[in-house]
Formats: sequence, C-alpha cells, structure tokens
Amino acid sequence: MRTTTLGQLTVHLTGGTDREGGGEGPLVVLLHGFGAPGTDLVPLWRELRAPPGTRFAFPEAPLALDAYGDARAWWMIDLEKLEAALAGGELRDLTRDVPEGLAEARDRVSAMLDELDASQIVLGGFSQGAMLALDVALHSERRLAGLALMSGTLLAEHEWIPLMPKRAGLRVVQSHGRLDPLLPFSIAERLQRELTAAGLEVKFIPFNGGHEIPGSVIDALDGLLSATLAP
Repeated sequence: MRTTTLGQLTVHLTGGTDREGGGEGPLVVLLHGFGAPGTDLVPLWRELRAPPGTRFAFPEAPLALDAYGDARAWWMIDLEKLEAALAGGELRDLTRDVPEGLAEARDRVSAMLDELDASQIVLGGFSQGAMLALDVALHSERRLAGLALMSGTLLAEHEWIPLMPKRAGLRVVQSHGRLDPLLPFSIAERLQRELTAAGLEVKFIPFNGGHEIPGSVIDALDGLLSATLAP
C-alpha cells in the first residue's frame, strides 16, 4: 500500500500492477464512514474479486475527530442530537438536510478523482461515505462505470432527486440492514425507489443486520466490479 496526497486528501492506494496503485487499470474508490479511521475500508481490496490490474483508492476524510482517536469525518454531525434520537427511538429522517461541509467534501473528492485520472471508475462508500459518493456522482459529469452505496441514506432530496435522471443507466449496488439503528431501512428503500424511477439500474441488497458490510454485500460488489470493469 502507498499513501499519498491527492486533491488535498490523504489517499491510500493499493492494487494495480505493483499492489501500490500502479498502472493504468480500472479504479475503485471507496469512502469510509463517519467516525472511522481513514484506513477503515482498506481491507476490502483483499476480499473483492476485481479484474486484474484494478487499482483501489481509499481517501481519508478531511476532518479529524480528535476526541475519538483516529476517527475522521467528511462533515460534522450533531452527536447530541443523534444520541437523543437513538435513545428515544426516533426515525432519523435526513431527507431534507444539506449538511454544512457537504459541498466542500464533494469538491475535494472530485479533485482527487481528477488527479487519479482513470477511464473506468467505480465510486462508492459506506454510511456517510455512501452519501458523499452519491452526491459526487449526481453533481458531476464524470463518467462512472458503477456506484456502490453501502448503508447510506437519502439527503438533500430537493437537490438530489432532480439530478438523478442524468445518471440513468448507471449500475448501482445499494445495501442496507433491516435492523440499522442509525439510518432507517425505510428511507434506504425510498432512496432505492427514487434511483430506480430515475432510470438507474439498482441492485438492492437488504440484509438482516445493522450498520455493517456483511458477506452478501461483498458478493454483490464482486458482481458489480466484474460486470462493469474491463481488465
């Protein structure tokens, strides 16, 4: 693994011709979730069956949560509000939220993708990283081979929904746990319906679990990579 700076983000590069992101092969970019270290998703590259020469990039979110060790965030969330919602069993409906810092995170990821310069890209993420991946895809004209949305949710519906038809035909793997305590399964279902109605080819992977990436999701990601990336 090689660590470098791209688009003002620290990025961990693996795979490729030298296991350090070398070569000109297709690219898989995965964005970690809120509160995770920047290397959180790096082990996935050893689990995923990608075409030979596929490069992997794992960027670190720009915000350090110093009170939580190596934890990082793409944008801040109100932890007191989150804890109160969880304690009260409230449905966390974020569909109208446009988080402060989302646009800045989008710009940084877009700049990183510019520097990586790949002709075939599967973009994805987990939780907050999934939300950012979708936001980048919807606001960009960049050609994408596929999109992986693991345990994300619908944000900024007044912005996102009108932009979705521009990505008609894009292959998407979306996964969500039926018992997810952080981001409601029902809103993930709504996101799937909105993407499908806009013409995206969504493979929805529900599972009997929480906020996680089970084996069934890894299998679905394998299918996405084999179907969309050429060696």
